[in-house]
Amino acid sequence: MVTTAPYGAWPSPVDARTVAAHDGRPAFVGVVGDEVWWTEPRPAEGGRRALVRRRADGATESVLPGPWNVRSRVLEYGGQPWAGTVTERGPLVVFSNFADQRLYAYEPDSGAAPRPLTPLSGVGDGLRWVDPVLRPELGEVWCVLEEFTGDRPADVRRVIAAVPLDGSAAEHRAAIRELSDDRHRFVTGPRISPDGRRAAWIAWDHPQMPWDGTLVMVADIGPKGEFDDVRRLVGDLGPTAPGGGAAGESVAQIEWAADGSLLFVSDLSGWWELQRIDPDAADDGVVAGRGLCPARQEEFAGPLWNVGQRWFLPLENGTLAVIHGHGTTALGILDPVSGELVDAAGPWTEWAPTLAVHGSRVIGIAAGPHSAYEVVELDACTGRARVIAARHTDVVDPAYYPRPQIRTFSGPDGRDIHAHVYPPHHPEYAAPEGELPPYVVWVHGGPTGHAPLVLDLELAYFTSRGIGVVVVNYGGSTGYGREYRERLRGQWGVVDVEDCAAVARALADEGSADRARLAIRGGSAGGWTSAASLTATDLYACGTVSYPILDLAGWADGGTHDFESRYLESLVGPFAEVPERYRERSPLYRADRITAPFLLLQGMDDVICPPVQCDRFLTEVAGRGIPHAYLAFAGEGHGFRRAETIVRAIEAELSLYAQTFGFARDDVPALELRT
Repeated sequence: MVTTAPYGAWPSPVDARTVAAHDGRPAFVGVVGDEVWWTEPRPAEGGRRALVRRRADGATESVLPGPWNVRSRVLEYGGQPWAGTVTERGPLVVFSNFADQRLYAYEPDSGAAPRPLTPLSGVGDGLRWVDPVLRPELGEVWCVLEEFTGDRPADVRRVIAAVPLDGSAAEHRAAIRELSDDRHRFVTGPRISPDGRRAAWIAWDHPQMPWDGTLVMVADIGPKGEFDDVRRLVGDLGPTAPGGGAAGESVAQIEWAADGSLLFVSDLSGWWELQRIDPDAADDGVVAGRGLCPARQEEFAGPLWNVGQRWFLPLENGTLAVIHGHGTTALGILDPVSGELVDAAGPWTEWAPTLAVHGSRVIGIAAGPHSAYEVVELDACTGRARVIAARHTDVVDPAYYPRPQIRTFSGPDGRDIHAHVYPPHHPEYAAPEGELPPYVVWVHGGPTGHAPLVLDLELAYFTSRGIGVVVVNYGGSTGYGREYRERLRGQWGVVDVEDCAAVARALADEGSADRARLAIRGGSAGGWTSAASLTATDLYACGTVSYPILDLAGWADGGTHDFESRYLESLVGPFAEVPERYRERSPLYRADRITAPFLLLQGMDDVICPPVQCDRFLTEVAGRGIPHAYLAFAGEGHGFRRAETIVRAIEAELSLYAQTFGFARDDVPALELRT
């Protein structure tokens, strides 16, 4: 029997604690011997990342107890935080511990505690490590070293370094060998050729972001493990770099093939495509690679936000495991000779950029519209894919899950805007005849990012209560080619705002949404777009703004971390040339235009979008008569990881909608709105 009740007032078994308990996903999968290892979140344990192993008998166990937290802070967004191998004593793993950012070596079967491999540093934020590659034959681990040389965010250098496995560097910085120089500001970890004679890595410099332009560097490895004859192989940093090309070339990943050729993913064609190059074919210069699967109008990689991401890996029979797609992604096996590509069958619509191979097995992490992220194994010989760990379980009846619609809307000038629409859905409730539902526009972060089509219990929290959600992959999002993602070049705060508004209006125009009950929400870059939208239009009745950028000039002038400190030059324009644009678009200087209630959420330990911006924004809003609330969370950084924080934030957001949209909720604390 279906009960009639207003949209937003429906009861739901998807409560905030359920959402918090299942926040996050497995990441950074790898193989140690015959075992599959990965990291996974522990929201109830302060949001730490646990290292987990799946033994040969299928049993899974946490490798390290709390408070060990396997997570790197390199570039603040981190990356591959661990590497493992098998010795005569069993598994050996080297990992970065979040609390002190030291590298540790650990033999879980020995009974001994993890032992530090790197020293602490009292300068700035110290020494950080990411994307390790074990070299047991040399008694070392090679990885990216991020070293702060002063207290400012820009006082930093990054090189590839070799750390002794015997622990001799734990007290003495001098025991660490630097393999590359710091000619480039950013580097990834090294990839070692099958014969051990060469190393290759990706590098780039300010003001480029890695999706604008990168270089592939290669070096000969000398008899003592030193790098000789360092040279550029492929890539282009673009017009802002000396000798750069007109547009730049983004190489997102590199791997060596068994024959000594180098495989890489380049977007020179307008799509990230797989290429192959023979390093010996280059004669005192850069040569072009050969496409392995051209003209598919699909992406075979994505934005390099985390050092060590992998969208492809070679298999021992010469084929390649590849993650690819247009909007959604699939895992397939590519024959690089014939170009034939066969995808794994299954319910998954999004594969995380992490892969491992073992013989003919490919291990990845995937999710779908009705399942959360799982560890999946594909047998490349049979084509059979199966879940082997972190299996999705329905913590509530799946009848309460949202029913997504993949839509393409028309924006200004007729441009396409990709979005996922999630109408209100409840198996036992319906709204009164003639009532239109409230809708919330969800804005993803990045902004060079993408909202995947996967099950999200936070989204179900709202749709099962009668609140529609539309997730907008606005111009600037990845997954649709370089032209689509570069719509945001110089237009951040314009195109993203326009696209979100166009989708919201279209839903209202077609009678799917209540025009008077539209809201917008987002975090990080999505928080910027949400705040900018509230100052640019009266379309939204309210908004939720999480850990946002609110002042462009302040953010660019030493107000954020080094990685994104020049990001605005492409998103907005060089500050020296267009300073007025930075002020005109910043919500901080447009606070007098806000007419809608809003909720502001912020982590107090956020170094990417520091809380000082929120403080200044609230000062501008104070006394203007706009109802608002500010919740600041100690111990949280950029994005919320602790269960108690997630519960408070999501319940506060629902209370905001209840008060603004005019429906009753007695299952969450009332959010106090001040003016």
